[in-house]
Amino acid sequence: MSSTLHKLLQTAGLTALLALAGCASGPAADPRDPLEPLNRGIYQFNVDVDRALLKPVATAYVDVAPAPVRTGVNNFFGNLRDGWSAVNGVLQLRPREATENGMRFAINSTFGLVGLLDIASEMGLERTTLDFGMTLGRWGVPDGPYLMLPLLGPSTLRDTAALPVDGQGNAVGQVGHIPTRNELRALSVVDQRAGLLRAGDMLQEAALDPYSFLRDSYLQRRHSQMGVTPPEERYDLE
Repeated sequence: MSSTLHKLLQTAGLTALLALAGCASGPAADPRDPLEPLNRGIYQFNVDVDRALLKPVATAYVDVAPAPVRTGVNNFFGNLRDGWSAVNGVLQLRPREATENGMRFAINSTFGLVGLLDIASEMGLERTTLDFGMTLGRWGVPDGPYLMLPLLGPSTLRDTAALPVDGQGNAVGQVGHIPTRNELRALSVVDQRAGLLRAGDMLQEAALDPYSFLRDSYLQRRHSQMGVTPPEERYDLE
């Protein structure tokens, strides 16, 4: 990845810091999270939306839809992610992950009734979820500052910049009939939220500071997914 792209991403991060004037300061500030005051505000907005809308809808979905139906829906969207993961495996020069995800997508799309059945897992083919943000990281693009996105949740500057590409790589985004595409996206959100019902409750009950816990868990998970230990990076203005 070119040094020009590195500089553009870093410049974009600094520009955001200056424009929003929301930099965290003081000895307790996390250098990975220079926009912490702003991020906390967005986090609280997301929590409010989740409590008012997403969690009730996901809870009703779990109560109404039979378990086999929910499993089929989850398998369907997981199969679409496998296809995009295979592409990113190629871009990241990870032949095993690219091959396994590609085989998963091919097998489940055909013998698994367009992905409703996860035949590939029963055959021992491992799923490795890969996205374009990880591809950028694979080629040296740094995380950039931590960001909390409205409705979308935890991210970084690099992962946020990769979202449009990931959106195009998702087969749902290629559905030409707009109402159907929107319905599939809504179902995907409900499916993902339903899978996090217990985890969300545990987060709010167990963590003294759910925001910090979520931030640290997200960054640790992203680094673990890429199999790297990042160097110490500072994005504050000091």
